[in-house]
Amino acid sequence: MPKYFYPLVENPYRKKDVDNAIQVLKSKNITAGPKVIAFENKFKNKIKVNNSLLVNSGSSANLLALQCLINPYRKKRLKQGDEVILPALCWSTSLWPIVQSGLKPIFADVDKETLNINLDDLKKKISSKTKAIMVVHVLGNCTNMDELIKIKKKNNLTLIEDTCESLGTKYRNKYLGSFGEFSSFSFYSSHQISSGEGGMICCKNSEDYQIIKSLRSHGWSRGLKNENKIARKHKNLDSRFIFYNSGFNLRSTDINASIALTQFQDLDKFIKIRNSNRKKIIKAISKNIKIKSNINIIIENENVKPSWFGIPILLKNKINKKKFIKKIEKKGVETRPIISGNFLNQPSVIKYKLNQKNRMKNAEYINENGFFVGLSSTNLTNNKIKKLIRAFETSL
Repeated sequence: MPKYFYPLVENPYRKKDVDNAIQVLKSKNITAGPKVIAFENKFKNKIKVNNSLLVNSGSSANLLALQCLINPYRKKRLKQGDEVILPALCWSTSLWPIVQSGLKPIFADVDKETLNINLDDLKKKISSKTKAIMVVHVLGNCTNMDELIKIKKKNNLTLIEDTCESLGTKYRNKYLGSFGEFSSFSFYSSHQISSGEGGMICCKNSEDYQIIKSLRSHGWSRGLKNENKIARKHKNLDSRFIFYNSGFNLRSTDINASIALTQFQDLDKFIKIRNSNRKKIIKAISKNIKIKSNINIIIENENVKPSWFGIPILLKNKINKKKFIKKIEKKGVETRPIISGNFLNQPSVIKYKLNQKNRMKNAEYINENGFFVGLSSTNLTNNKIKKLIRAFETSL
């Protein structure tokens, strides 16, 4: 592996993050506890959602949202074969919870300008079997949420927001993740805040919250609103070990929660630094004619106040992406595909026969020409920016 002078992420953990984690370790109460509850409360109050539950990853958050939708305790549950539309530019665990829940994924194309779901194509994909939309907010940007909500309401659809890459982004001064019935967030090391591993699932409905709470922890009745009622109904069982629902074990620990909580308190500061670093890089690129004429940097959509995850870039003038990536990585700049590229190209989609006849033209264009570089939550030096510009210039 090459040593990167410009990695996707610098080590995100500060002394106070580590110190708080050590305090939890010293307490010897390291499983889910008061730090988890404190973080859940801070999170829902800031993002303005009704309910938040900390889990071990953003992927698990997506899984719980879909499993809740099909759960027999839910009054309006989805049925096997019901369709869920999602963008072709997505992550593995945006897609697979749909399949794992017995639902049918229908892919929609994306916009080249925003990287997010194309609303015209979304409307074409809606049928009588469509019951939900899994929208993926890409790298801190989003689609036209006003129009998306109109489509959702007109067709009586459930909206799940995969907000794993976009914590802190606002649309018309409202946080992403607060629009849908469900939303997911990730706190992996390269994200806006990090707890090492971790994620959050949010939901509007209190009944959904109770279902998810049980699903998160083995299907237990423990800690549910109607725990005592369930115990009275099943007097022959030990009230501490009543398995009321199907379940997983997707809980986080107080160690992860303590780190995430400390970082979350500085989220606005991190967003400001990231956005400042991005502006500095773009300004330097704008002064370099060779780079400026050969790349297109994606900017935020209208009405979006972004919390950038990285800097998404599209190569122009038929530049060979593979050759360019090979060169720039050798020069010490780490890159990534935009999410995972057009997911319809992935072998798992072919293996599970999910590939669709209609070609995703824009997702394929992004797949062939797009990549992103990271953004640090610490201030970039002028020297590092100059080095980055030089790497781009000599790789084109």
